[in-house]
Amino acid sequence: MTSQVGRKWVYLFREGSTNMRDLLGGKGVGLVEMSAAELPVPPGFTITTEACNAYNPSGQEFPPGMWDQTMEALREVERKTGKSFGDPANPLLVSVRSGAKVSMPGMMDSILNLGLNADAVQGIARISGNERFAQDSYRRFIQMFGRIVLDISGNAFEEILEEAKQRVSASSDTDLTAAHLKEVVRQFLSLVEKETGTEFPQDPLEQFRLAIKAVFASWNGKRAVDYRNFYGIAHDLGTAVNVVAMVFGNMGDDSGSGVAFTRDPATGTPRLYGEYLVNAQGEDVVAGTRTPASIAEMARIMPEQYKELLQIAERLESHYRDAQDMEFTIERGKLYMLQTRAAKRTAQASVKIAVDMANEGLITREEALQRVEPLQINHLLLPRFDEEAKKRATELGNLLTQGLNASPGAASGKAIFDADRAEALGLQGESIILVRPETSPDDVHGMLHAKGILTARGGATSHAAVVARGLGKPCVAGAEALTVEPEAHRCTVDGRVINEGDEISIDGATGEIFVGRVATIEPRLSEERDLTTLLGWADEVRRLGVWANADDPVAAQRALDFGAEGIGLCRTEHMFFEKERLPWMRQMIMAAAQATRLEQELQALEKEAAAGDRSKELEQRLADQGALVAGSEDVKRFREALARLLQFQVQDFKAILGIMTGKPVIIRLLDPPLHEFLPRYEDLLVEVTTLRLKGDDPATLAERENLLRMVEEMREQNPMLGLRGCRLGILYGAINQMQARAIFTAACELVKDGSDPHPEIMVPLVGHANELRLVRQELEQVAQDVQQELGIRVPYKIGTMIELPRAALTADEIASHAQFFSFGTNDLTQTTFGISRDDAEEKFLLKYVELGILPENPFQVLDREGVGKLIKTAVELGRRTNPDLEIGICGEHGGDPSSIEFCNQIDLDYVSSSPFRVPVARLAAAQAVLTSHQLGLRFADV
Repeated sequence: MTSQVGRKWVYLFREGSTNMRDLLGGKGVGLVEMSAAELPVPPGFTITTEACNAYNPSGQEFPPGMWDQTMEALREVERKTGKSFGDPANPLLVSVRSGAKVSMPGMMDSILNLGLNADAVQGIARISGNERFAQDSYRRFIQMFGRIVLDISGNAFEEILEEAKQRVSASSDTDLTAAHLKEVVRQFLSLVEKETGTEFPQDPLEQFRLAIKAVFASWNGKRAVDYRNFYGIAHDLGTAVNVVAMVFGNMGDDSGSGVAFTRDPATGTPRLYGEYLVNAQGEDVVAGTRTPASIAEMARIMPEQYKELLQIAERLESHYRDAQDMEFTIERGKLYMLQTRAAKRTAQASVKIAVDMANEGLITREEALQRVEPLQINHLLLPRFDEEAKKRATELGNLLTQGLNASPGAASGKAIFDADRAEALGLQGESIILVRPETSPDDVHGMLHAKGILTARGGATSHAAVVARGLGKPCVAGAEALTVEPEAHRCTVDGRVINEGDEISIDGATGEIFVGRVATIEPRLSEERDLTTLLGWADEVRRLGVWANADDPVAAQRALDFGAEGIGLCRTEHMFFEKERLPWMRQMIMAAAQATRLEQELQALEKEAAAGDRSKELEQRLADQGALVAGSEDVKRFREALARLLQFQVQDFKAILGIMTGKPVIIRLLDPPLHEFLPRYEDLLVEVTTLRLKGDDPATLAERENLLRMVEEMREQNPMLGLRGCRLGILYGAINQMQARAIFTAACELVKDGSDPHPEIMVPLVGHANELRLVRQELEQVAQDVQQELGIRVPYKIGTMIELPRAALTADEIASHAQFFSFGTNDLTQTTFGISRDDAEEKFLLKYVELGILPENPFQVLDREGVGKLIKTAVELGRRTNPDLEIGICGEHGGDPSSIEFCNQIDLDYVSSSPFRVPVARLAAAQAVLTSHQLGLRFADV
């Protein structure tokens, strides 16, 4: 363990530098850089993240030397301000604020006005000549310190404040006089003594020590841990503590506080965007306890300060080359900057800002591509409310009210008024709208699991809005017509009551709130011009092809619209579950075993005859077997079902291949066990037992008993590893032949019609090269027969899905019979880990992630160390045998950015994802190229 003696734990702002983000956190570095640029920043210093990490595991004691360094830095702040910490005559007050390397808005604790006590409050009242300001600052400090450090319920303080306002009919905190606030302070102090058993700490140094400890401890608070878990932020980063001399926005009408963004964080529009409160501290703005005015109003009230803020905003954006989120305070007409950081923004804003900044020449196109998180694109392509449905809802009187459009998007769900209940119901899969008077950081666990957020108070820069934009969730804030009663589990608007569990809909783009569910419509990529531009730049950079998984024409067309360059997986089993087809599928299955046995016996005799055996005995056996086949009801029903399914399949493949003309379409032969197309054994058993007991329908009973016997015969102990995939096709060759005939018939007919189909047939679950060899011979024969019959040639490929470890390890042998490999990473992950995905995710897998046994869910993010090694091995072996082998991935990982990066590193040809993930994959594939160029990665390095 590295010695902590002599380590530097504390940095004055003038001692820090830009490259110290890991040590000073984002907020600390922002203050350092603004100070270096001679912007109006109050003096202060930062206690490092290393101090936090040393404090938490060491019995919650400050590391050696930290407190002495803190005192020395505090003395420097005293020299700069001309004030003295703890001096009642001229007291220095400070803020103690958290600030991690990664921005986590509102997730950790901060304390303002620290250093106040009964004596100091008189001192600042004398110096300022403003008794009201002094008492207001003191009540704020007691309230914040009591809640954060002493762990007293914030509601207890709020109740006292609300009662004080009601007694004098004050509509806002600012309406309370100095005398009123003095009484509030007295009640606050009594509350502290009642709840803790001791008086409120009066020693400023003791306050300071406890506040620093509270900020360190907040790194491991529930909301911070939940937030890091949700965003995948490391738990060992720690938080810095920023100590800054207080400046006061609550000194009267010439003072105030605000939050401003250099560009609109909801839309990306290049304009100063934000909110401002006169006679307020910054906590009032972000907490949402008061609904602030637009920053544009500040231009009218304080034009000089607004002009200065605008100039600073331009300087900061130009310096950081990114949109900034700034906090500021105006004290008696003087502007102070308290924070700057990269702005949290919606997906729409993220894309627009990246494209605009590239077009403005502020960043390059390559940088623009790396500014957008690929998964953010999903939010742009989520359904939105149908305008006609909104219009009908309004005409029916279901438009409840309208608030501020704080974060765009559409959401419908049950109104829930408690964050704990929202979390619980969200985890159960319920669609929830979290409704609160205003949100606090303690509500974040509920916000994470809600579909949308609605608040009665607060503005577009409130905690609710900032977190919602970061989460990509719709938020309507400041709906002031709404009265929210969390304890009663209801809200009201003009006498109309919404009880817990009632469905509501919120439109974060317009601020509208509706009773009931509003219909949605699918978005169109072509309507998102900035996204189309960004993806066009991505296409110029990326090396990987981006294909899609699509099983029907609608999905294929959607994939094409989203920019897919082919179909990487068309699952044919989904086609057989349609109502019109399932009876034919079941008829085929019921007859398959007997019909296949009879036909295979006949084929064996025909082979003997073809080999030269002309004996009368063989001729007789042939005649007898032929008669058995011709007279078999099972054979007749089997052939009838196959012929009907063939007709369906021709139309299926013709539609998909036609849509994807000129592009490859990989069609997977039937993969699941046949029993999946039959009724469940348990359901049939109940039905048969009931029929037997009633005894009044012998015909149905006989039919269901026959079906029950068939299902029982097909039951397997482990069907995922049983008779499925290529094994099914080898035992029941007629099924493969039917599907192959349908594929080649559809392709030939399309060629005749002028299309350019490119079918590729995937043989599933191959574990041995001989399996693929046998099936390919059969498929090649069908291809030859159909093309000869129709007189048309079609380009095609035959390959396999690599989804078993043995297939990956013997890929060189399998490649001698394959023209392409497609990695089925869902099954490959199951068979590599030896787990069933459904059972594992339900029983223990998520707990493994929580305990750190696994870094991530391996079914969502590719396991590079295990599954990834098998894939890399298979790529090397396969291309060693067949350098022209086409290789891609078609599991769920094909739409995951981390997995796509790995696919790029090991030189796959394409990734295939769900249609909605195609834009995500296009951007992620471009970022993978840019990252590999930066790191200089080669295949051999992976």
